[in-house]
Amino acid sequence: MASNSGLVICFGEMLIDFVPTASGVSLADAPGFLKAPGGAPANVAIAVTRLGGNSAFVGKLGDDEFGHMLAGILKQNKVSVDGVSFDAGARTALAFVTLRSDGEREFMFYRNPSADMLLKPEELKLDLIKSAKVFHYGSISLIVEPCRSAHIKAMEVAKSAGALLSFDVNLREALWPSKEEAKEKILSIWDYADIIKVSDVELEFLTGSDKIDDESALSLWRPTMKLLLVTLGEKGCKYYAKNFKGHVDSFQVDTVDTTGAGDSFVGALLAKIVNDESILEKEANLREALRFACACGAITTTNKGVIPSLPTEDQVLALITKTI
Repeated sequence: MASNSGLVICFGEMLIDFVPTASGVSLADAPGFLKAPGGAPANVAIAVTRLGGNSAFVGKLGDDEFGHMLAGILKQNKVSVDGVSFDAGARTALAFVTLRSDGEREFMFYRNPSADMLLKPEELKLDLIKSAKVFHYGSISLIVEPCRSAHIKAMEVAKSAGALLSFDVNLREALWPSKEEAKEKILSIWDYADIIKVSDVELEFLTGSDKIDDESALSLWRPTMKLLLVTLGEKGCKYYAKNFKGHVDSFQVDTVDTTGAGDSFVGALLAKIVNDESILEKEANLREALRFACACGAITTTNKGVIPSLPTEDQVLALITKTI
């Protein structure tokens, strides 16, 4: 993928994940922790550059050792940090992530408040945001002010400048005051996005239905959308576009840690779409892009730590070729 590809801007949080050195234990019983950079929007930004694309991260970090370490990791991974600001009065967010024996996660967050929550609308680099071909975000930045207002302003500026808007719900219930508020705030920006990704669990949360079927998914469809995706873990994903819908299988791999698989999937898809929006209208092309994205997600689960596990294009093509 050419480095002169269109710019994908990822807005939101970047933090430090502390992952137990032993799997299948509670946080209290963990013998030790490995620190790993995390935060879904930052993961997506690095997933894009790992595949040869062009991305920038927009958000706020603490003016502390962890914050500067995270900015350094973005730079090392060729992600622009022109939209990153630092807060001297707040710490970089921390999350302790438990890996259960089945590879699934549980989270405990330290945000009291953390720097990412304090990004103000007037701190946004609007010229950078206007240069995005794709503007990507999650829901954590919607939880509290002033970050919520910054999120909405950035989203509106990007949309009015002609960017494609991409929304990965990335629900973290523990961070919201209530389930009701989470659902209300997430759906309050639903109609802005061109592309929306939900997991099977998030589909259940937003619809109140325990069925992962077309009827349930299409209750979230809006005429403003170009693509709705429901990710199903190792079972691949369902896709819904204006004129077609279907399912793409994932790839069988030895899963170690599912953290970041969805971010890798989204980054891969956006890296394809940013240079060819017609993918959204041609089913054969979309299926090919989603197969590539599923391979990226699968590879990311084969090691601990999201960013070291994000694949290059050669690794993805090797897995796809091996599976054909």
